[in-house]
Amino acid sequence: MTTTKQIRVMIVDDHAIVRDGLQLVLEQAGDMTVVGQAVDGEEALRVAREVEPDVVVMDLIMPNKDGVEACSEIMQTLPQTQVLVLTASTADDAIMNALAAGATGYLQKHSGRDDLLTAVRDAAAGRSQIPVDMVRRALESVREAPARGDDAPADVLTAREREVLRLFAEGNSYAQVAGVIGNSPITVRNTIYRIEQKLGVTTKQEIVVWAVRHGLLDEDVEQD
Repeated sequence: MTTTKQIRVMIVDDHAIVRDGLQLVLEQAGDMTVVGQAVDGEEALRVAREVEPDVVVMDLIMPNKDGVEACSEIMQTLPQTQVLVLTASTADDAIMNALAAGATGYLQKHSGRDDLLTAVRDAAAGRSQIPVDMVRRALESVREAPARGDDAPADVLTAREREVLRLFAEGNSYAQVAGVIGNSPITVRNTIYRIEQKLGVTTKQEIVVWAVRHGLLDEDVEQD
């Protein structure tokens, strides 16, 4: 008999009732196992290192260390782990912050059970769960925003780096970009870091702004 591979999920929220409720819903699905819980960003990083989950379902607003910072650190430590942001926030900039930190997905807390399960399964498969219309609005909002890196010429990046940046700026996760270009998520992460160095920026949001301003989302990039 074939056994379905379980998706190993970790839940991060500062409210116990939310954590327990999510665990109940996820484990009733049959293909998911909750391997850990955390109450804030600091504990999330420690527990994630211990259990190495496939997916982290994490609130954005938490004490000690918020979800965005925790997401960024988890992605740096465990690049194969996918982070699904679950939040009550409706602000478009929350999407940009989550995307900039490397989150694979974004889901509202008022979403239903089926939406949650679909989002977790998509995240485990490396498929982005960020609403396209909200990403579009977020990107439009930064077209006029001040950002470092504007002085960097468009040809400072290689064709492959431009391709990686374009895919990332379109809302793809490290795993999704890796699947398109035929590399590992770790290689993609390192490429993004190298792009940051070349552009003289320090955040993922700033390189997305650079991509928007330099028209990378409108071009087909040929590889070197």
